Amino acid sequence: MIYLELFLTFLKIGVVSFGGGYGMIALIRESVLTNGWLTEDALINFIAVAESTPGPIAVNMATFIGSAQAGILGALVATLGVVLPSFIIILIIASLIKNLLKYAGVKATLEAIRPAIVGLILATAFTMLMSVMFGISTAKSHGCVDWRGILIFAVMALVSILYSRSGDEKRGAFTGKTLRAKMQNRTVSPILLIVLSGLMGMLLYSF
Repeated sequence: MIYLELFLTFLKIGVVSFGGGYGMIALIRESVLTNGWLTEDALINFIAVAESTPGPIAVNMATFIGSAQAGILGALVATLGVVLPSFIIILIIASLIKNLLKYAGVKATLEAIRPAIVGLILATAFTMLMSVMFGISTAKSHGCVDWRGILIFAVMALVSILYSRSGDEKRGAFTGKTLRAKMQNRTVSPILLIVLSGLMGMLLYSF
C-alpha cells in the first residue's frame, strides 16, 4: 500500500538522518530513486521548489513527494513520517541532554557525526551539480553541458562575493580595520538570490 510505504520510508529517513534537512537530501534521493517514485530531473526540480518555499526543506520535500505519489493523504503521511522521529527524539533529548553531555562517549560521538554530516551534504551537492550542469547522473552517462545553468550559478556566486566585499568596505570606513576583522561577513539575502535566479532562468530557458 502506497500510504504505508510512504510513511515507513520517510519514518526511516527521519530516524537515521542527522544534520537537518540538507543532511536528509542524500537519503531522500536514494529512497525516491530506488522506489522509482521520481526521475533524477524531477527530484532536482522538487529540491529547487522545496528550497524556494517557506518551511524546512526536508518537510517540504516529503510533502511534495507524498502529494505526487498519493495526493493529499500521501502528503500527510509522508510529512508525518519524516517529522515524527525528530519530534520524539527532541523531547527525549530535551529532558536528558544535560546529563548525557557529562559523558565523554556522548561528546565523542557527536564530534564524529559532524564531519560525516558535512560529507553527506557535500556529496549530495556534488551529485546534483554534476547532474544539473553536466548531465552526469551515473558512471555510464555521456553528459551534456548546460551552459545556461553554469551561467546562472556563476552569476549567483559573483553577486554573493561582491555583496560580501562591499559590506566589508563599508564597515571598514566606519569602524576601522581592527573591528572589521572581528565582524562577520555581510551576506546577500537568499530570497534575493532565489528571485534573481528564477528571473534569469525564465529569460535564458525561454529561448
